[in-house]
Amino acid sequence: MRASFRRFIPKAMFGVYHGMLADLATWRYRHPAREMTIIGVTGTSGKTTVSLMLHAILEHAGHPTAVATTAMFAIRDEQWVNDRKMTMLGRFALQKFLRRARKAGCTHAIVETSSEGLAQNRHRGIDYDVAVLTNLTPEHIESHGSFAAYRQAKEKFFHVLTLTVRKPGVAKSIVVNADDESAPVFLRHAADAYVTFSLTKKSIGTATSVLALDIELSSTGSTFTIERRGEGQHVMLKLLGRMNVENAMAATATAVALDVPLDAIAGGLESVDSVPGRIEAIRAGGVTVIVDYAFHPKAMEELYAVVDQLPHRHVLHVLGATGGGRDRARRSVLGRIASERADVVVVTNEDPYDEDPFQIMNDVHVGVMEIGGRKQDVDVFTIFDRRSAIGKAVALAGKGDIILVTGKGSEQAIVVANGKKVPWDDRTAVRSVLEEKFGKLE
Repeated sequence: MRASFRRFIPKAMFGVYHGMLADLATWRYRHPAREMTIIGVTGTSGKTTVSLMLHAILEHAGHPTAVATTAMFAIRDEQWVNDRKMTMLGRFALQKFLRRARKAGCTHAIVETSSEGLAQNRHRGIDYDVAVLTNLTPEHIESHGSFAAYRQAKEKFFHVLTLTVRKPGVAKSIVVNADDESAPVFLRHAADAYVTFSLTKKSIGTATSVLALDIELSSTGSTFTIERRGEGQHVMLKLLGRMNVENAMAATATAVALDVPLDAIAGGLESVDSVPGRIEAIRAGGVTVIVDYAFHPKAMEELYAVVDQLPHRHVLHVLGATGGGRDRARRSVLGRIASERADVVVVTNEDPYDEDPFQIMNDVHVGVMEIGGRKQDVDVFTIFDRRSAIGKAVALAGKGDIILVTGKGSEQAIVVANGKKVPWDDRTAVRSVLEEKFGKLE
């Protein structure tokens, strides 16, 4: 909704307004969700990776599948980048995508479902069959008002699961991370079936439990065994880090809810080579640059856990923080984590929206300088232009060093005042800077 119109509409009417738009979009595209099995993936982190892993599993199992994520869209083998700067598409765009997927013969569709999208009723008219919770940590607190309100926004999705249209032979299922403290809250909502996944051998009540056993992490990926009701299946995952084992288990548990055999699940997981903008490595001259979407503390800690698994000399970190009233308190926390873990920190612009970008950078810088011994323009740099910031890190890096560029992943724009989008891709900038210094990429 445009800001010019927003001020004329009472706040209490926003839900009605968004609901009417959702109903109109559903009618316009003739209820495409009723003709497919629809899986919604929500949570604080991992949504995109889980969605793309599940897409690979279902395709490998012979189910034509579409997926809509923060990073990209896919309808079967056709893929294209998400340049909308939205996790969850608007009502008309999302219904149009689902109609296109059905016309392409898809039997399943996966929709990355955000709390902001739920708050704006973008889920209305989508007859979900499976609701998936990856995890839940504090995010969008200023937008929602509190962590409890943020959790309740997520719960809205699970609450309506059994209230939507039922499809022949398709159970309404809830899939939840048993290792998350909020798991029991989400499992209390009505469903035909409940499936939990865990990396710590945890089970909850009568839910079907899917476990990851014998986890081994390395610099080339990970191995683990999926265990379900005494049945086991070995998996060799190419993606790095414990959090990607968790993501793989979320996708696995969802596939189990959809009656996909374990061997097909393993085959799908093992076919995933990378996820755009998620621990995406670009190399040249012995320097490795990792572009990652990590924009909140938990994700950044998980990223550093991956870095610990990789052979390296020094770590240089380029980061900023998002404006638009998004969780101001975490800015200094992000800066402090980078300062604790990296040898060199470069603070830069990210997505200021209508806020002062220099104030956002200063908020991050405050956290960086909380760590004793840091010296400005020696091992801490503040550079507004994001490309120049990446260039500074590359100029300082040597063979065997790792550079982290975090906050945007594969996003296609920097958002500035009045919602203006400035074309941008961290990965394109990284490749360009590396080629300027080293001549070619590895």
